[in-house]
Amino acid sequence: MSPAESPSHTLSPPALDLPSLGVRPLHPADLAQIEKLDERAFGPGRFARTAYRLREGVGPDFALSFVAHVGTLLVGANIMTPIKCGEVDMLLLGPLTVEPAFRSRGIGETLASRSLDAARAEGRKLVMLVGDEPYYSRLGFKRVQPGRLQMPGPVDPARVLVCELSPGAFDGVQGAVRKAT
Repeated sequence: MSPAESPSHTLSPPALDLPSLGVRPLHPADLAQIEKLDERAFGPGRFARTAYRLREGVGPDFALSFVAHVGTLLVGANIMTPIKCGEVDMLLLGPLTVEPAFRSRGIGETLASRSLDAARAEGRKLVMLVGDEPYYSRLGFKRVQPGRLQMPGPVDPARVLVCELSPGAFDGVQGAVRKAT
């Protein structure tokens, strides 16, 4: 397995064409701005999505979640939320949101990479998400075998992805995914 295929590899953030881009950990004061950003990017239907059910009533892990700014403008955010599958602790990546006018500049990949690196440094083992495999596979995510994880609502099984931050961390993990309590 090449280093790029290894689930424990660390990605270098892509080169950004925004010289004034700042990335920092999420602060509670950012949440209102992120809610507005999510509304612009995903619309009101976002609350019906299965991944949102896992986030309801559970706060983000502020040490593993990051925001991006250009000057004082929040242009992107990635939230990491603790979840469980059986007794296995996991993290849910997302929403990963980038202001529409700032997309395709590497901001989303930078934010997600920063969150994965921080989670790995904390000794976390697994991160899952519901998203596009072609995009997230660059970050080490792989499609979960259909039926292996049961989500709390309908979800396209081709979009359920997992990233092992430690080799073999997903071995034997199966069952219902739920909120961490």
